[in-house]
Amino acid sequence: MLEIYACFAENSRGRRHAEAPAPTRNDFQRDRDRIVHSTAFRRLVYKTQVFLNHEGDLFRTRLTHSLEVAQLGRSIARALGLNEDLVEAVALAHDLGHTPFGHAGQDALNECMQAFGGFEHNLQSLRVVDQLEERYPDFDGLNLTFETREGILKHCARRNALLIEAQEPGGVAKRFLDGTQPSLEAQLCNLADAIAYNAHDIDDGVRSGLLSLSQMADAPLFEHYKILTLQQHPSLMDASKTRRLLYETIRRMLSDQVYDVIDTTRANLLLHAPQHADQARLAGPLVAFGEVMAEQVQAMKSFLFKHLYRHPQVMETTTQAQVVVRELFAAYLSRPQEMSSDFAAREETPRAVADYIAGMTDRFAAREHERLTGRRLLA
Repeated sequence: MLEIYACFAENSRGRRHAEAPAPTRNDFQRDRDRIVHSTAFRRLVYKTQVFLNHEGDLFRTRLTHSLEVAQLGRSIARALGLNEDLVEAVALAHDLGHTPFGHAGQDALNECMQAFGGFEHNLQSLRVVDQLEERYPDFDGLNLTFETREGILKHCARRNALLIEAQEPGGVAKRFLDGTQPSLEAQLCNLADAIAYNAHDIDDGVRSGLLSLSQMADAPLFEHYKILTLQQHPSLMDASKTRRLLYETIRRMLSDQVYDVIDTTRANLLLHAPQHADQARLAGPLVAFGEVMAEQVQAMKSFLFKHLYRHPQVMETTTQAQVVVRELFAAYLSRPQEMSSDFAAREETPRAVADYIAGMTDRFAAREHERLTGRRLLA
């Protein structure tokens, strides 16, 4: 049952293009279905999370990450009386604008686009659902509700917020200018994203051999739950059961983060007592970790940044991936005809090139780079 501060589908601020309601689904369920059936969503299966797609079959991709965020988000939303359908829609769409090769690809593309307005993957996700998907006869994009679009736009530079606000007064970018918050459902997706990141990056890091369980002793949050796990299951000390120890430790760590968010958010909601969704937007961030857990989560992020994301092996691969993106951008900018015809025909060539590259999977980008340069940088 939804609480009064949740977003109700029947009270949605609507779509950019008016449509008749669906006979069997509410507006947020319809958003979710459109996202799942989109081309951009299918591409996520071949887009990097940390490890490139060809480096292993069991590493997370942007697709599996989005599914994990949606699962966590729905579980927390249910406990808090928030709208699960909206949470699921936002979670599944939040990475639709991500480039190939993860954050390395995004950084390289942003560098290439500095003279043309820059590149932000959150803003690109909004472009995907507002403009780039071509599925319907009467409008570009997926024509999602305001609430789903608001949640997708997690970050936005002020200059871009001003441009969006000029085109859509009082719309999804307004909060970046007036300091208000998105819906509670959108706030929840931001935290579910962080929880999922930490948990699955540890798993993938250990699976890859770039992190070890002994090394994880330097991450207090993980080590705390590993000790608790071994106290209850001492048989997991056996070297043959390392995988079970890892999974159980991550499960406990993830669960307690979820419970911490639920407890902290309930306390915040009790304190501020918002009477409807718009009132919750004015109250500051309400969906949050407690102070202690927030510090521990930040320490975990710092640990992973130092020992996994900046590991020499990861850096070597991401450096090559950035070369691929830069050289693709230069090639398409000088020879737009090398892109598919619909992108080549667009007037704003730099933005068309950015859209084209951002929509690529890892393996398509690598193949295109080899085709255009004659060099294979990524095996």
